[in-house]
Amino acid sequence: MSLPWPQGLRPVVGVIHLPPLPGSPRYRGGGLGPVVDRARSDLAALAAGGADGAIVENFGDAPFGKVADPATVAALAIVVRDLAQRARIPLGVNVLRSDGVAAMAIASLAGASFIRVNVFAGVAFTDQGVIEGEARAILQLRRALGADVAVLADVHVKHAVHLGSLSQAARDAARNGPDALIVTGGATGDPAAPDDVRVAKAASALPVFVGSGVGPDRIGLYPQADGFIVGTALKRGGEAANPVDPDRVRALVVARDRLAGGGGEGIMGHT
Repeated sequence: MSLPWPQGLRPVVGVIHLPPLPGSPRYRGGGLGPVVDRARSDLAALAAGGADGAIVENFGDAPFGKVADPATVAALAIVVRDLAQRARIPLGVNVLRSDGVAAMAIASLAGASFIRVNVFAGVAFTDQGVIEGEARAILQLRRALGADVAVLADVHVKHAVHLGSLSQAARDAARNGPDALIVTGGATGDPAAPDDVRVAKAASALPVFVGSGVGPDRIGLYPQADGFIVGTALKRGGEAANPVDPDRVRALVVARDRLAGGGGEGIMGHT
């Protein structure tokens, strides 16, 4: 499976943090209209700022379940379908806490091109309890649906405790067949350790993305990274709940382009 970006590009992928969806504990009514409007606005801001992709996340649904309920899946599918019909950049899905099967179904049927799976392989000890990876079920569904959807798999994902070394976790994740790996800091907005990128890249031939704590002032810490998934740093005032600021997106893209001219050791057409 191919990643949805040109060879050599280190994509900047902005996060579209959705407000609480119908059925979630913090939902306050109003239907999906305002949710879709906000998501469209954030997508437009990401594209205007030069982002290379966007990923939709049910960020406002905390506290999360281990898997998404039917209302969440339906709501996400509606939002993603609407955005996919408008998007000029690759669109992805991340279903929290770690429902990769739901993400694959939504992406495949709503027109997205990649998913992020927080616990793809192994075990994570989280505030939702013990979460086990579902690599087999995710890839089986992709094959059953005939979907051209890439899988980006977290290794030692944030907001969790993990057994074993990052190197072993990266090798185990790669052995289960994702299309790229993601390393993060300990929590939303926390920077990943530069050494973690090097360790993850040494563990396999897969591209490695940095999935938290990236900003214009820190992107230079990751010369070996193959891509960046960025949420908080692209929001007005640097607050995760705020709308995307195209000027912040533009500043990050400019900083990315300074890394070896925007190319260097970036994605090399991995399949």
